[in-house]
Amino acid sequence: MTNQTLRNDGAQATLFRNAPPWEGRKTAAIGAFRCDDAQAGSSLLNDAADLLRAEGYQAMIGPMDGDTWHSYRLITETDDSPPFLMEPKSAPHDLDAFQKAGFEEISSYFSARGAVAGAIGTPPPHDDAIEIRQWDGTNPEACFADVHSLSTKAFANNLFYAPISLESFLAMYMPFVPMLKPELILMARDTQSGALLGFLFGIPNYQEGLTPSSVILKTYASLRAGVGHHLSHVFHQNAQTMGYEHVIHALIHDSNQSADRSRKHGAQVFRRYALLGRVLNA
Repeated sequence: MTNQTLRNDGAQATLFRNAPPWEGRKTAAIGAFRCDDAQAGSSLLNDAADLLRAEGYQAMIGPMDGDTWHSYRLITETDDSPPFLMEPKSAPHDLDAFQKAGFEEISSYFSARGAVAGAIGTPPPHDDAIEIRQWDGTNPEACFADVHSLSTKAFANNLFYAPISLESFLAMYMPFVPMLKPELILMARDTQSGALLGFLFGIPNYQEGLTPSSVILKTYASLRAGVGHHLSHVFHQNAQTMGYEHVIHALIHDSNQSADRSRKHGAQVFRRYALLGRVLNA
């Protein structure tokens, strides 16, 4: 059995036994977690630890629905502003439940918000070797197949990275296609070869309604230094032209270079998140 749902009177979680390893340990992930109170949640997590330890697992991480391509992290700090589109959610007792069960923070993240006009900033130095193109709005399968191919290279050294098939990747993103704006889906290509050097995925914050005032910079990645700066600059310019007032820099790892870039764009942190871990001693 790979995945297994556990329940008690006040909590539920799914065990994902093929989770990416944590510091070389045989690791399982705890996902789809919910609890009515911290005691019920911690009791369920301790039951999961006993079960996994007996199976030879050395660690648990969570919340994580199997891998970092899917929902993971819980909220540790917030200004109580409404959630944004595609943001991970956690209930009031989740953090306490994990901590009572012996989990500690092993990776931290934040989201920040700023005015689009203030986020444009100084343009990056011109580079004749880079051409930024926006998606033309056609053939989304081919567009996201290119994104998948680059992602598997750009993210390969990230903490808790695990490969994902193109089929699974498309299944995640195709439902969002009707909501996408081509001006917010950007590709950086080598001007000589046409090779894809980077991409940026942005989306309006439809959590606000059909005519949102904010836009989300969800993710970007590149294979060449400096490409991310070019992509984000064009993104913020396009967002301003489209009439968005605020930008959300979503779910940035604290140690990522984009964390420094977000600060330079004038964005202020409004939410913090964590992935938690517990070593299962014999």
